[in-house]
Amino acid sequence: MTTAEHLDTIDRLRTRDFPDVRGRSDVGVSGPGYHLAELGGSRWYGDEDAADRVVHEEQVAAEYEALTHRLEERWGEPHRFSLAGLRLRMQEEAAQPWQEIADTGGHLCLWRVGDRWVAVYEARWGTDHSPQLMAAVTVIDPP
Repeated sequence: MTTAEHLDTIDRLRTRDFPDVRGRSDVGVSGPGYHLAELGGSRWYGDEDAADRVVHEEQVAAEYEALTHRLEERWGEPHRFSLAGLRLRMQEEAAQPWQEIADTGGHLCLWRVGDRWVAVYEARWGTDHSPQLMAAVTVIDPP
């Protein structure tokens, strides 16, 4: 997907109603008060060599940077923070989508846009999968 397509997905999610129960959506997962969008596909690392992995990870990082730059042009400087600190602060399970974001993300760019939070991050589903570019739109305040 292109940066323009990522922006379009985020814009659609900012106006979309939230479902009453968690379930799959056309772009990821949605639940009460949130949408999580899978902007870039995660790949399972099979037989490809390390160079292929590096190329894919660099592509995801470049898409992340391009998207956050465009969102910064729209909404200003984001709140940037490491999710490792959030995981340490959470003594018990946090509300979704923050629990899933904290469990899978390394760092986060976060904007407050109207009554919703918009977050962009790279999810890591394990060492045998590539990172995945993700966006979250939620009315649930960060922990």
